[in-house]
Amino acid sequence: MTLDLFASLPLPGPQEEPLGPGATLLRGFALAQSSEVLGAIAEVTRQAPFRHMTTPGGFRMSVAMTNCGAVGWVTDRTGYRYDALDPQTGLRWPAMPPVLAALAARAASRGGFADFRPDACLINRYEPGTRLSLHQDKDEQDHTAPVVSVSLGLQAVFLFGGPRREDKTRPIPVVHGDVVVWGGVSRLWYHGVRPLKDGDHPVLGRQRINLTFRQALR
Repeated sequence: MTLDLFASLPLPGPQEEPLGPGATLLRGFALAQSSEVLGAIAEVTRQAPFRHMTTPGGFRMSVAMTNCGAVGWVTDRTGYRYDALDPQTGLRWPAMPPVLAALAARAASRGGFADFRPDACLINRYEPGTRLSLHQDKDEQDHTAPVVSVSLGLQAVFLFGGPRREDKTRPIPVVHGDVVVWGGVSRLWYHGVRPLKDGDHPVLGRQRINLTFRQALR
C-alpha cells in the first residue's frame, strides 16, 4: 500500500464515551474551532473581565469567572442566582457570540439533545491548584435542557458522580477541545473538578478555560 493511499484515508472524528444515562464525553469535539472559540472568549472578557466571586458563606471562589448570554450566573452574600446584569459594572452581560452558541447546540445534538438553545454561558478560568467542589447545576428554571461543558487549555480531571453528594464519583481526564454533555436522568447529578495540576499548554499556558452552557430561563 502506498503513502498516497494512507493520505487519502479519512481522519478519525471526535470519539464518544458514555458516562451515564444521558451523559456523554465528546473527545476533541471543539478542537477544530478552538481558535474561533478563544477569539470569542477574548472579546467577552474584554467587556466583562474575569473576577473572583464570593459565596453566600463569604468565601472567595478560587476559580475566576465571567459570563455571556441573556443572563449570567453569579454568587455573592445574598445567594446563587442568574442575573441579566453584571454586578461589577451594572451593565448587561455581553451577548453570547454565535460561534459559542452554535458549538453548544451541535454538541448537545451529538449527545442526544436536539434543539438546545443556551441563554447562559459561564466562563471559568482555572489556574494551578484551583478546583471546583462537587455541586449540582440546579439554579436554572429549566432542567429539561442539558448542560454542555467545553474544556480548553490544561488537562483537568472532571468528577462525575450521581444524584446524591455521597455517590461515588468517576474521574474523567479532559483535555483541550473535549466537551461533556449531560441531561435527562443525569441532569442534576453531582460533578466537580479536581485541583488543577501545573503545566504549560501550548496555546493557553498555565491555565484552563471552561465554558458551561445552560438554558437558564424557560
